Amino acid sequence: MKHAQERSKRPDIMQVLADARPDELDPSRLTDPARQRQDFARIVSQSSSGRVARRSLRFRPLGAVALAAVAASVVVSVGTFDRQASDEGTGARRNSAGPQAPGGATDLRVDGRVELLSAARKAEASPARGTYWQTTTLAQYVDVAEVNGRLFTVLTSSTEKWSVGVRPGTKSLMVSGLDSATAPRTPADKAAWQAVGSPGTVELQAEHTLKMGTGQPTVLRTNVGDKIYAVGPDNVSFQDLQALPSTSAGLRRHLEELYARDNGTEGGTSGRSTWILRQAGNLVTMPVKPAVRAAAYRVMAGLPRVRVLGHVTDPLGREGVGVEFPETYRTPLGTTRQRLVVDASTGDMLSDELLLVTPSARAEATGLKAGTVVTYQATRRMGWSDQQITVPENAHG
Repeated sequence: MKHAQERSKRPDIMQVLADARPDELDPSRLTDPARQRQDFARIVSQSSSGRVARRSLRFRPLGAVALAAVAASVVVSVGTFDRQASDEGTGARRNSAGPQAPGGATDLRVDGRVELLSAARKAEASPARGTYWQTTTLAQYVDVAEVNGRLFTVLTSSTEKWSVGVRPGTKSLMVSGLDSATAPRTPADKAAWQAVGSPGTVELQAEHTLKMGTGQPTVLRTNVGDKIYAVGPDNVSFQDLQALPSTSAGLRRHLEELYARDNGTEGGTSGRSTWILRQAGNLVTMPVKPAVRAAAYRVMAGLPRVRVLGHVTDPLGREGVGVEFPETYRTPLGTTRQRLVVDASTGDMLSDELLLVTPSARAEATGLKAGTVVTYQATRRMGWSDQQITVPENAHG
């Protein structure tokens, strides 16, 4: 009975496909029926094998131009992941045939793309306007610490509130580090930490240190004039966001133009799907028109080499659709892969995660295994408000 109820909540596949059909596949624009069938099959079934960190790609503050003025006072996670070394650009030849299932067959995951297109439908019905676009996220990061030659893992968790003013005269404020705390990750890690004297500061790799215990929140003003976000290489205003193309074909072309400019060559193809997926994922979390948010999901569903998993669970236990990036990324913890989790029933982005693919020797020595989520930002709230967030009295910045 339970399974029957769960199935009843899932979207009608044919209805989803009909409503979420990309504009470029509109029969009125295609005269060749065979071409229509081929393109339609490609858009819903094309799949691939599978970055951005202490803020991944979900929320994107201003780009490099504006961040130069505030870089000394805040570390934004998007920038952190962007700075990490990525496997793309190494010149290695990749298999263009898509991911392989254990038996050697191509893993199409059609159902996952259908669910992602369902999210696009739901996104079209979201409220269109307010004074402040606000998000509340829970973040956790795993690190490997070493004290007197002994290794153990530590877990840092905190909450972040970001309120982006979109009307003239409003400010955009980000309060990070709320309820911030760093502690040993598991009972075994706690025992190892206590065995070396429970130090208040521990060393991480590359001469970085981390303070144990609770932390103090930081407040940052994130707008510069009317510029409130970065889309690709550009700092943009709310008006710029409102003017974005609201069809999947138009948005895809716009992002490809930005990609070409950001990569310095019109014909460049290195990392194209990864770059466009990152930007589309950013747009989903910005105060864009509902139709643009829906178009971003459709762009994501149609990208080659992006793997869409039918049903996954985010770190907070919420079920959604997993969207995995084509590339893997090298980090001090080992090789990782980025995954977005989307709620197909609401059109909301649930979380942005970094999963271990192959642990480093240090990580493996502490018990971290493949599949472990080592970094995530989980969205607890995202939407419009007419009130600015309250800044805690003990916040600095």
